[in-house]
Amino acid sequence: MEKPPLALDDNVDDVEGLLSPPGTPPAPPPCPADERPVWGSKLQYILAQVGFSVGLGNVWRFPYLCHQNGGGAFLLLYFLLLVIIGIPLFFLELAAGQSIRQGSIGVWKHIHPRLTGIGYASCVVCFFVALYYNVIIAWSLFYLGNSFQYPLPWESCPTVANQSTAVLECSLSSPTTYFWYRKALDITDSIEDPVTFNPVMTGCLLAAWTIVCLAMIKGIQSSGKVMYFSSLFPYLVLLCFLIRGVMLEGAADGIKYMFYPRLQIWLDMQVWRQALTQVFFALGLGFGSVIAYSSYNPRGNNCHRDAVLVSGVNFLTSLLASLVVFAVLGFRAHALSQRCVQQ
Repeated sequence: MEKPPLALDDNVDDVEGLLSPPGTPPAPPPCPADERPVWGSKLQYILAQVGFSVGLGNVWRFPYLCHQNGGGAFLLLYFLLLVIIGIPLFFLELAAGQSIRQGSIGVWKHIHPRLTGIGYASCVVCFFVALYYNVIIAWSLFYLGNSFQYPLPWESCPTVANQSTAVLECSLSSPTTYFWYRKALDITDSIEDPVTFNPVMTGCLLAAWTIVCLAMIKGIQSSGKVMYFSSLFPYLVLLCFLIRGVMLEGAADGIKYMFYPRLQIWLDMQVWRQALTQVFFALGLGFGSVIAYSSYNPRGNNCHRDAVLVSGVNFLTSLLASLVVFAVLGFRAHALSQRCVQQ
């Protein structure tokens, strides 16, 4: 009588155990195809991308370049390069991170092993950027702590010890300039002068690094929740500054200067270079962080829409910051002109 054939499809593991030689350890269980964590919500991811791309480049550098390179003409040129070059490259980084689901080093290694150095280079660049960005955060914490004093320490010039006259150096410049150089930076007159230890600023720098470490210590589980504050609070501050700025006398003249197009500036190739550099700097292209953030998305996420959305928010933020700066510049110009007329 013939024996029935063994049902291999029903119990493959038992067959493999029978065929294995004695003493062979059991095979490990199969690993899931994709164990990379994902964002808690789509809003966390969008805020993370916006929080990374929107920064000092939008609030600080963009208004300066706009003032230096023709106002409205620079705005048009920047928007043109953003649409032609910025958004497509931003989409490529989003798509690469989302499809391969690895960081910058892993993505470039997946594309070709010889391109792994690009990923390491982007990490080094991010490290150097974090060094001076945390210094700026330390300055902000220093000013935040001093802002609780009344009157503000940069509101008026300090007086000479045992005298009622103001410090000459402060009188020749301004109270804000004196506080910045002598109190915040505590700089010396020359590089040969001995440098003293600044414990207050060092403590602010340690506090800045501590805040960053606490926000990143658990990966996207902790940083994703921090984004609700760190990405939205700057917009509240900018909106308050804008409301206060437009109420100042002469603010309308500054805003008018911002939007007035001087298209002849487009003939200067230096303006094109600065506008394109600002596109790369504002979107954070090439740093690897865009790839890393998008790698925590599911592969079916609509990264086309994300690229347009984040780039649009980035441009509108630059526009909002420029409105604030040019409103204050218009007020300053009006105040200086009135002072000259009175003198």
